[in-house]
Amino acid sequence: MAQVARLADEDDFDGWRVAARTLASRRILPSDVLWQVGATPQDLFAATLTEVAAAAPQFAVPRSFVELARSAICHSDPERFSLLYSMLLRIRANSRALEDRADPLVQRLERMTKEVRRDIHKMHAFVRFRELEDEGGTRYVAWFEPEHHIVRASAGFFVRRFAGMRWSILTPELSIHWDGETLLEGPAATRADAPDRDPVEETWKTYYASIFNPARLKVKAMTKEMPKKYWKNMPETALVGELISGAQAREARMVETSQAKSATAQAETAKPSIGDNVRAAWEAVRQEAMGCTRCDLYKCGTQTVFGEGPVDAKIMFVGEQPGDQEDLAGKPFIGPAGQLLDRALGEAGVDRSQTYVTNAVKHFKFEQRGKRRIHSKPNGSEIDACRWWIEQERVLIRPPITVALGATAARSLFGKPVTISAMRGRAHTVSDGGEGWVTVHPSFLLRVRDNREEEYARFVDDLRVIGERAKALA
Repeated sequence: MAQVARLADEDDFDGWRVAARTLASRRILPSDVLWQVGATPQDLFAATLTEVAAAAPQFAVPRSFVELARSAICHSDPERFSLLYSMLLRIRANSRALEDRADPLVQRLERMTKEVRRDIHKMHAFVRFRELEDEGGTRYVAWFEPEHHIVRASAGFFVRRFAGMRWSILTPELSIHWDGETLLEGPAATRADAPDRDPVEETWKTYYASIFNPARLKVKAMTKEMPKKYWKNMPETALVGELISGAQAREARMVETSQAKSATAQAETAKPSIGDNVRAAWEAVRQEAMGCTRCDLYKCGTQTVFGEGPVDAKIMFVGEQPGDQEDLAGKPFIGPAGQLLDRALGEAGVDRSQTYVTNAVKHFKFEQRGKRRIHSKPNGSEIDACRWWIEQERVLIRPPITVALGATAARSLFGKPVTISAMRGRAHTVSDGGEGWVTVHPSFLLRVRDNREEEYARFVDDLRVIGERAKALA
């Protein structure tokens, strides 16, 4: 008689592990197990499995199998529970069974884990929040259609990334909601339940339409990395279909324009340029940032201190957070650390006016001591909450080189804590394909007592190398 193993959810790894251990201890064959999820009607001729994990004998399996099973359990293949149980029995008989890469079962399970990981990556990359107002204030809502049961597995990423904002992600299977402290699950949703527009969406569309280059269009490569099913949920891709359909005509116009006479060229330059559109988009993002409440630091600082500089800058400098003077003036790097940066850039041969300067955190965090406001280091959740604005600045400016000044800026740039000594002195590839460099923050040079001249000289050398690299890339 078949044994029924009932799981709470489609991605119930813990329930599967308990059931599988119990079944294995009873030496039940995979063909004699009926796996069911939730309240699915069961086989009338099957005997319900009683969970007796505490009484079942314990046995060890390789950690690699646990990791594989935890991922594969999220796959949409209805046979995944049985396949994993079959693999468990093989491992129990031969602890090295998973190392046989020629085994069709091993290959199938590994393929499933890769598909799950890729789906999780797509969710991280293609979720787009849109702003709306509810009874609790501002909430950011996104719609996503995963191919596998990955919503719970992905939730932690969004909690860490957007810890300071209230958000919801709606999917056809379930919904997850974060209120700043607690993660809650809700029922399945439909596309109609999510907002379909955002206050700055039209500006984004104008910008992406302006930078679209048909001469560099590779439709197959683009659709492989970003399948069309995700386009409708992303404002910047809403125009892609139309732009692709007119790519050849637009390319022909580009060629004609490049061959036109000087009078025609002069007439064309009177029209709004891509730079004008980028500047307009930057202004819209900056204006939105003025009302930022993604973390509690907005309650402390006088105002949001956004980045500053040309939108076509080849170098972007990212500091930690605005200081006392920056907070009052609303401009980055104008205090003692900023003045030291100006001096070092001058000695390194880098024109400060041609660089873009900003901070990882946009509000001043401080401790009040009498009449003085003493700098206080931002924590991880505050850095992660503010990465939204840094990413918008980087998307618009697209600097070939981004320089992290200090450990806080480096964490923001690379998405994880790093040490300056390990990263300093060489280029690192960042998420958009550009180069990321790491050096000390100018405020470090103001605090250091021993070897101050040597440390300053090393800082200038870093800036000189970065400046020369920017010229080479240009």
